Amino acid sequence: MQTSALPDLAHTATKPVHWLATATAMAAVVACAGLLQPGTATATASGHGVASRSGGVPAAAPDAAAAVYPLDCGGAKNVVADEAPGDLDGDGRPETVAVVHCDAGMGTPPSGVYVLTQGSGAAPRVVATLVDPASRTTVTDFSVHDGIVSATLLGYSTMDVPRCCPDETEKASWQWKGNAFVRSDQDLARDA
Repeated sequence: MQTSALPDLAHTATKPVHWLATATAMAAVVACAGLLQPGTATATASGHGVASRSGGVPAAAPDAAAAVYPLDCGGAKNVVADEAPGDLDGDGRPETVAVVHCDAGMGTPPSGVYVLTQGSGAAPRVVATLVDPASRTTVTDFSVHDGIVSATLLGYSTMDVPRCCPDETEKASWQWKGNAFVRSDQDLARDA
């Protein structure tokens, strides 16, 4: 065997005390990193804001999946297609706006847009219907922002228009004024 021309590196062999020192140093780094984290972030919904109950805990918006909707689906289930929270009436408690339709399996079932509030009981309740499914419209581009509910409504000019292909488009918005939701419409556009 040939001897190395380099000096003996026996002093670099690891021992349990080296591993213990390394583990202690790493634990100290992780602990310091935990202490240097930024403060907790808080999120607020757009609109009048999601209010806080006493003690600073944000009030929970009603759960759209737990509500019972005035929608006759003939035995099929309701589908919550979209939902958004917001304090729509400025009372300090968030409402939830839900876009709901029947689970038709195929085709484009009409949508309903409902405002939910958390009732005194456990289940949320519908307090307003902004779009009635009887209007035979489909709701798209739905949002809640600054206390205003906005949506694009796709509809049909006549009963002869195939239900797959809406030929009318309307942008609508609703805002709480006084004691009711007031609707404002933009110009109705008809596809050519």
